[in-house]
Amino acid sequence: MFDSLKKEHIVAHDDFNRWKVPPASIAIHLCIGSVYAWSIFNPPLIKEFGVVAASSGDWGLKSVVWIFSVAIVFLGLAAAFGGKWLEEVGPRMVGVVAAFCWGGGFIIGGLGIMTHQLWLVYLGYGAIGGCGLGLGYVSPVSTLIRWFPDRRGMATGMAIMGFGGGAMIATPIKESLLSFFYKAPDYLGAEGAVNLVTEGGKRMAEVGGQMVEVVVAGAAQVASAPVPLQEGVYVVGTGNTGAAATFFTLGIAYFIVMIIASFSYRVPREGWLPAGWTPPTEDAASKRMITHKNVHIDQALKTPQFYLLWIVLCFNVTAGIGVIGVAKTMMSEIFGSTLPMVVNSAFAATYVFMISVFNMCGRFFWASISDYIGRKNTYFCFFILGIVLYLSIPYAAAQVSVNPAVTWLIMFYAATMIIFTMYGGGFATIPAYLADIFGTKYVGGIHGRLLTAWSTAGVLGPLAITELRQASVNNSITELASKVDATAFQQKFGAGIEQIDQLVAAKTVTIARLMEIAPAGTVDPTPSLYNTTMYAMAGLLVVGLIANALVKPIHDKHYMETAGNTDFDADEARAAAQASKA
Repeated sequence: MFDSLKKEHIVAHDDFNRWKVPPASIAIHLCIGSVYAWSIFNPPLIKEFGVVAASSGDWGLKSVVWIFSVAIVFLGLAAAFGGKWLEEVGPRMVGVVAAFCWGGGFIIGGLGIMTHQLWLVYLGYGAIGGCGLGLGYVSPVSTLIRWFPDRRGMATGMAIMGFGGGAMIATPIKESLLSFFYKAPDYLGAEGAVNLVTEGGKRMAEVGGQMVEVVVAGAAQVASAPVPLQEGVYVVGTGNTGAAATFFTLGIAYFIVMIIASFSYRVPREGWLPAGWTPPTEDAASKRMITHKNVHIDQALKTPQFYLLWIVLCFNVTAGIGVIGVAKTMMSEIFGSTLPMVVNSAFAATYVFMISVFNMCGRFFWASISDYIGRKNTYFCFFILGIVLYLSIPYAAAQVSVNPAVTWLIMFYAATMIIFTMYGGGFATIPAYLADIFGTKYVGGIHGRLLTAWSTAGVLGPLAITELRQASVNNSITELASKVDATAFQQKFGAGIEQIDQLVAAKTVTIARLMEIAPAGTVDPTPSLYNTTMYAMAGLLVVGLIANALVKPIHDKHYMETAGNTDFDADEARAAAQASKA
């Protein structure tokens, strides 16, 4: 059965319509692209026990954000190792394996959430699901480049556009499923009407003659709930965020769609060209740094161009991926406290949706534009414009703290949306960039190995944004605590200010709750939590800009012999010919 999935059995006849291939590629990328909507899962996963607010036993944001990072790491690793395998067996078999990994990863991750075993979520969604991401990501790239040699940028843009658009479809689906499976915890009453005590940093109340842990939900927590709730005290462990059931549902659905799409893959025969199209002359191609020759997949690793492009992709991705991972949280923290009537839970969810829209559109737009202005010039646009936009975000955050006007929200919104078009455009343009530099014969495998840059970025981006944010949070809590009245602190949290470290660890003390008792006129530090991160991201783009400027054509010594410069080797050609006759 698996032998029938191999490349030699899916060679298309000459009258095959090449436009039948992109829909299958887009369908698979739409499924795996839902990884970009991971931030939708952050709020429920950090409140699995408390449901309406985080309890002492719940996972922290730093822990669950790394699940997304692990998935991206394994995406790059699977693409690096699976890229060469793809060239041997073809896209159909790789697509089928990707379906098992991605769908199965959700199922295992759901079991981890249900049993509150974080390592299972990392194994399922992170490791196994990440392998599905990598294999599903590379499976259409070399195939579409061979079907569309006349429009490489557009071809890769079509496929990878689906990956960016995956979150656009997944966001409302995930929100709907989480709401459908959501169950509110038991309500005890308003905060002032319930006798609360603090033990080991935890808030406790008597229920049925026993002391149980509770959480206190304020206006912000109630507003973010998917069902109408009252402010007050809720019993920990009596509700359900719906995250586990959502994982199970999505796993089954994604598996079915990806299997159907994988069986729609076809590859062109050796030497096939679109009707009426002739390749550009050597002179015209050299002006745009496009080669007619090919570099072997292993030889590509010996060229400086590979590592320069690795830096180009890595730093372009790092600058955006950390923001994507915490997009909903970032929007809520920067503007939720300053513009609460505008930026509520629904607005933040819509923001994630719009990130996906612009990410998707940017992939097709920038990749298509690169067919006309060249890949190198396209990346120059990404880096120069990106530096300016990243530096504008701290400015907007600082201004909205002093003057809570919608103008700063619009500025932030516009800047981040343009950033995400270029983030997606970088992914869509890089395969065509590689095909121009290294040739088309092994572009799938070379692209897979280059995606280790994505793995690295998947660690660097979230690491930077979580560590720098946490440092800002700690500094802000310390500064706010020094301003509040000790008696007010004791009344609010049931413990003295000298126990603040324990209270912070138990998630009893937060910036939001400290602001409730802070002196009048105290500026909320929440909007500025991401300023340092934005400056760091702009610095990375400067390095990427320099690396892109250094990319030059490949030296002749790295090219394969002329006899080997075809899209298939001799064995593949014979197999393709036999399949075509059949």
